[in-house]
Amino acid sequence: MSEIIHSKAVAEALLQNAIGTAGIENISALAVAVNKEVLNQKIKFPALEHCAKVLCNTLPNDLHFLFNKELIKYKEIGGWVVSGMILQQHLNNQLLKCVDEAIHYIIEGNEWYVCDIVGERVIGHGLLKYPEMMLPILPQLAAHNDKWIVRSVGVAAHYATKKGMQAYHAEEVFKLLLSQANTTDFHTKKGIGWGAKTIAKYHPQIIDKYKAQIFDNPEVKRWFVTKVNIGINWRKYKGKE
Repeated sequence: MSEIIHSKAVAEALLQNAIGTAGIENISALAVAVNKEVLNQKIKFPALEHCAKVLCNTLPNDLHFLFNKELIKYKEIGGWVVSGMILQQHLNNQLLKCVDEAIHYIIEGNEWYVCDIVGERVIGHGLLKYPEMMLPILPQLAAHNDKWIVRSVGVAAHYATKKGMQAYHAEEVFKLLLSQANTTDFHTKKGIGWGAKTIAKYHPQIIDKYKAQIFDNPEVKRWFVTKVNIGINWRKYKGKE
């Protein structure tokens, strides 16, 4: 049984082996080498995120998205971490393109963990750092015909709130989550409920403000009310989902 790698230095050494083997001129070959040397190992997410940053510093900027395109073909869990983190490095100057890429990755991955991995690192980080740009985009994602993209709104809300999103931005996000409180899709409920629970935990004053819309509205499903209550009472429910 292979050992789990926690060390960023060890993970980077594996990455450098891949780069040394394939070079950086042939992106397809590099993706093959990274998949073999890095993604096939059991590496913790922070170390994989470090590898993504090293790749960004090693490859020319115009090859980053092309490398991602090759890497996600392998559909490895670590590959979604690396590709999501590479997109995150471009949010400051190519936010819309990065969100479009993230949507493509999430749909392509077609699994809850792909939605959560990419959703946190791209859509969630974008919401945290560039809320004025991301807030108008979120309703489009919430109205998407793919369940994973709708779920990603809740994932992003959870990430951004946990990392310190301001209350007035969190309120706008919560209103959007509340508009999805009648969904019946299992995976969508998990994501939307996750975001609502975290906002309730960190910003209970928002719940007080929308108490009637949450608790007295027959359109709001019980699963949403339950998640909000868990967030409000997080000390009591600590450790439970």
